[in-house]
Parts: sequence; structure tokens; C-alpha cells
Amino acid sequence: MISGGCQGVEAVLNKPVKSARKAKGDGHLRRIEILEAAERIFVADGYEGATIRKIADEVGVSSTALYMHFRDKDEILHEICLGALQTLLQQNTQIAAMPADPVTRLRLLLQAYMRMGLEHPNAYLLVYCAPQRLGAQAATADAAQKCYAAYAGVVNEIAADGRLRSGDADIAAQALWAACHGLVALMITRPTVDWAPADELTSLLLEGLLHGLVTD
Repeated sequence: MISGGCQGVEAVLNKPVKSARKAKGDGHLRRIEILEAAERIFVADGYEGATIRKIADEVGVSSTALYMHFRDKDEILHEICLGALQTLLQQNTQIAAMPADPVTRLRLLLQAYMRMGLEHPNAYLLVYCAPQRLGAQAATADAAQKCYAAYAGVVNEIAADGRLRSGDADIAAQALWAACHGLVALMITRPTVDWAPADELTSLLLEGLLHGLVTD
């Protein structure tokens, strides 16, 4: 899917609590620690508020040690967004190529998209909700376009079979994606709502959407 934007992301999660600084020589600094800490801080404080010092403090290392792994925070943001999109692209490509009815594959594609968002809310907010940075947007544009193309291609298969009620595959693909994104974004950004179990809620949404757009 193509990355997009929604308002108020910075206030979604509480600001991260700083961890104790690691003693010199206490284990090795792993890139995954930096990326996980940066995801939380980018969402909580926004791009401008996320500094190398904050990220380093959250990981428990010095800023100098962090610079040994990443050139700057643009590179960190790029790697977070690209990682999320590459994972989704791998799933989309595998599902789209399955020897199954296109409606079945479409349901699986949308389920995978929503599951990714609900299981990795910080990465999802950065990719699909946070205001886009030009550098990160350009670096991830190819993966984002390929994600959406794999998904839209299945919608086009349904339209080619004459099973799409709307008659316009592009509009149907956008509407389905927007509806699923809306549910995921609401569940992430409104955690105090007494939501129904995620699997039941997403399943009901898909049944309603597909029943309304696809003929038997």
C-alpha cells in the first residue's frame, strides 16, 4: 500500500521512558535496539522532536556510539519505514501469486495489511499516518508502489471476471484500502475505546466490504 497521512500522530503514544545508560563495554549495540527506540520516539515526539540524543538515551548508549551505526535520524527513519514496507511487500507478493480465487486472495491481502498495522503500531503510524519527510518518502516510494500494485492487481482480476459491482477497479481498490486503514488507525490511536476483538472486528469489516463490492 502507498504511505499516507493522518492528523495528531505525535500525541498518540506516551513519551518513552529513558533507560539507564549502559556501561562502556556492557554488551554490543544492536541496530534493532536503535530502530525500536526510534520508532517510539518518532511517534511520540514527531520528527523534529526526535533527536539523536533522545534516541541514544532511550537505548542507553552515547550519541557517539549511535553515530557508529546511523549517519543521522533521516537514515534511521528511512530504515524503519523501508523495513515495514518490505515486510508488507513480501506478504503481498506471496498472497497475490497464490493459486486461489481472486476474492479469497483479496481478503487475505487486506487481512495481512490490517494485521501488520495492529501488530506493529509504531511502524504503521510512521509509514501510513505521520507527516512524510521528503527523504524517507523518496527512499521508500518504490516499495510502497510495489505493495499497492500487488494488491490492486488482484482487484483488477476480480473486475476482469465481471464480479466487481462498482465497475471501476481503481476506485474499488482505493475504497477498500481506505476503509481498512481507517479501522487500523482508529484502533491504534484510540486505545481507550472498548473495541471488539480485533480478529472479529476486521473479519466483519471485510465481509461487509466484499459483500457490497463483489458479486458471487
